[in-house]
Amino acid sequence: MDNGQLIIKRHPDNCQLSTINCQLSEFISDWKSPSPYLEVQTSGSTGVPKRITVRKEQMVNSARLTCDYLGLRQRDKALLCMPLRYIAGKMMVVRSLVAGLDLIVREPSGHPMADIDMPLRFAAMIPLQVYNTLQVPEERERLCQTEILIIGGGSIDRELEAQIQELPICAYSTYGMTETLSHIALRRLNGPEASSYYTPFPSVKLSLSADGTLVIDAPLVADETLVTNDVAELLPDGRFRILGRKDNIINSGGIKIQAETVEEALRPVISANFAITSVPDPKFGEAMVLLITAGNDHFLGQVTAFSLTGKQSISLPENSLLSEWEEKI
Repeated sequence: MDNGQLIIKRHPDNCQLSTINCQLSEFISDWKSPSPYLEVQTSGSTGVPKRITVRKEQMVNSARLTCDYLGLRQRDKALLCMPLRYIAGKMMVVRSLVAGLDLIVREPSGHPMADIDMPLRFAAMIPLQVYNTLQVPEERERLCQTEILIIGGGSIDRELEAQIQELPICAYSTYGMTETLSHIALRRLNGPEASSYYTPFPSVKLSLSADGTLVIDAPLVADETLVTNDVAELLPDGRFRILGRKDNIINSGGIKIQAETVEEALRPVISANFAITSVPDPKFGEAMVLLITAGNDHFLGQVTAFSLTGKQSISLPENSLLSEWEEKI
């Protein structure tokens, strides 16, 4: 197993008993133990959250895939700003071990760039951390000095993605889960290579289940083929995009509707906060409904027809903030 030299740089104000330092010491101790296995907590992407045992060799494989894809090299400065109890934090340490990165350690917070005083080659954050960073000019400037940023652990809002597209860095959205030991695919968010589709690593084979959910065969990082709950569109060249969660499919009159797809199409014409959900319906079994929030007011109306390629046609009360509505059913 490849164990590179890990150089850890803690903030001088961090006491040795801080949470992140305790977690880091414990993880490195477990990593250096004779056992070839580690226990990790799953997120629930493929079922009920649970603890699973993984091979350290597989974690090294995952780290190599990322480091090779992104061109990370020895002595590159990498930022650890996520809890080590999750796979994302653990894999930042393993990548640093495998590639010999200089690991800059910060206590996980909503503002990971608050006291960074050096340019970084590589950082991994969740969308909330990126959003917060972009709200503070000084922190945004520090992020602009980071060459490579990967963002995972949650969906990236359209407005946030638009802000990321303006950054002079290489920014990626990641796709993966604990069972795949972090990500198995990346999507460029900005620059000429920006895309709405994820590109899997070369060793990863993808397919769709009978329910249209993504099936992952990643032998370097997972012993078993994984059937996810993510409904996906899969292109012939292996690239894919996530349409939504299987849990969010509404079966209305025998027609299966992906709530996230409807929300995405309605977003340009609805300025207020809203969500697509469903209610029991005697005629259709489930009726797709639109919940709109404006200030302290909430409006609920039934969506009776919808076209992704043509004009949006919905049936809602006039006070539901939509200027035009048309009943189809």
